[in-house]
Amino acid sequence: MNSEVRNPGRRAMMIATATAAVAAGGRFGAAGAQTLASAPAPRRGGSMTVVLQVEPPTLVSVTNANTFAIAVSAKVTEGLIWYDNDMKPHPQLAQSWDVAADGLTYTFKLREGVKWHDGKPFSSADVAYSIELMKKSHPRGRATFAHVKSIETPDPLTVVLRLDAPIPYLIRGFAAGEAPIVPKHIYDGTDPVTNPNNSAPVGTGPFRFKEWVRGSHILYVRNEEYWDQPRPYLDQLIVKFILDPAGRSAALESGEGDVGYRTPVALNDVARLMKGSKLGFETAGYAYSNNVASIDFNLDNEYFSKPQVRQAIAHALNTKAICNTIYYGTYTPCASPIAPFMKEYHSPDPSPYPYDMAKAEKLLDEAGYPRGAGRIRFKVGFDAPPTIEEARRLGEFVRASLARIGIAVEIRTPDVGTYIKRVYTDRDFDFACNTYSNLYDPTVGVQRLYWSKNIIKGVPYSNGTYYRNPKVDQLLEAAATENDPARRKELFLEFQKIVMADLPNINIGVPRWYTIHTKRALGHSVTADGLEGNLAYAYVTA
Repeated sequence: MNSEVRNPGRRAMMIATATAAVAAGGRFGAAGAQTLASAPAPRRGGSMTVVLQVEPPTLVSVTNANTFAIAVSAKVTEGLIWYDNDMKPHPQLAQSWDVAADGLTYTFKLREGVKWHDGKPFSSADVAYSIELMKKSHPRGRATFAHVKSIETPDPLTVVLRLDAPIPYLIRGFAAGEAPIVPKHIYDGTDPVTNPNNSAPVGTGPFRFKEWVRGSHILYVRNEEYWDQPRPYLDQLIVKFILDPAGRSAALESGEGDVGYRTPVALNDVARLMKGSKLGFETAGYAYSNNVASIDFNLDNEYFSKPQVRQAIAHALNTKAICNTIYYGTYTPCASPIAPFMKEYHSPDPSPYPYDMAKAEKLLDEAGYPRGAGRIRFKVGFDAPPTIEEARRLGEFVRASLARIGIAVEIRTPDVGTYIKRVYTDRDFDFACNTYSNLYDPTVGVQRLYWSKNIIKGVPYSNGTYYRNPKVDQLLEAAATENDPARRKELFLEFQKIVMADLPNINIGVPRWYTIHTKRALGHSVTADGLEGNLAYAYVTA
């Protein structure tokens, strides 16, 4: 067990130090815009406007791993623990915790006196209900909590998790966006996916939900009874949806918007905005997750069910050129499903299918698809979802590249709901682009995409390719409970080698993200999840 958690005195000192640093506008472990020396002291009052690229499908991420749902969920619906930018855990709804020496029992002592926004008391029953719900219905929670065999609530402020195997990453899995604690009295006995609370949430967080004007904004107001006084500092928080990247640049430059995350502007506009002095560019706040951009195949498709066809497409796509042109050099090529920032597990091996148009042509011939009328071998559709800004341009690059080897590509740009239904429910797609969060551990962020037991019809961002490989299942399941770091690394390296060869998808690259903000907006990147956190420490200078 971590001595920081086990030793109450040391834990208290660590929390006090961390809290003082955050309160002063600082952050942990990296130099950048918000430093202790340069940031003004927090002030209470004012409004901050967060600019989002896409309107979220829900305001609570308990059954949905959509990026923009996570971006808003924690403002109202908290987690047990928050993490600083060095990924050290700090109490949120859990006041303290203890992990048994054998790693099979986690005991959480909950914060006393916390109330839901409707006045009902928060208790261990809410925590137990939420974890059970995520274990069944969350695309990543199914893996995170797979080895939680039972949950005990001996009293209203104690939760005991009993595991059937050690989970080496579990203590990092309780952030608000990733593992939100929802009110049992509102969700129990309902369909959690369609519960009205998802659109008008009741939580324990620093902000209360006020309104959601579809197509425009979400308005949150200060929770005057928040347990962590004097926070939140802001009177209100506005989340505004601006779909046009030029519009987001204009909003940030004019001050209409205060802050946006994951490089919220067009990538070809970043250099111009950096030259001015109006805006800050923050790289902290992303320690909890990073993404890998990929192109996913429908393995039930007539063409893509054949390995030679997938291999041919991999040979025909120059991923280095994609990262340099489509992503303007802000992405680094990465053939592995595990991003380089997880250096203890990442395989730096290149793709076994290097850029080679002649080889691509040969593989398609061998697969039985000769060129026909118009020198076309066959036609497929490429789905480019609106949640990915560069998706359309990536589709155009793919279309031009594959036209050279006789594959005709039709680009489809469905809305978010249509895309999710098409890929994860109806499976009415050929291949599609997506970006997937690795999160804080491959078992949580990566396993869901390749584990055959995570083929779940209708659940977004699960195993949408329908990839099945018993050896991969075995490796992933072994790594999930392996406590020896060296052995765990071996398991993940073998896993990467197999999936990079099998090609259920083509991994392209990983982003370098910026949180772009006006100089008046501070305290927004002090946690490992940055703008995805509860923003209790965020404030404005005027």
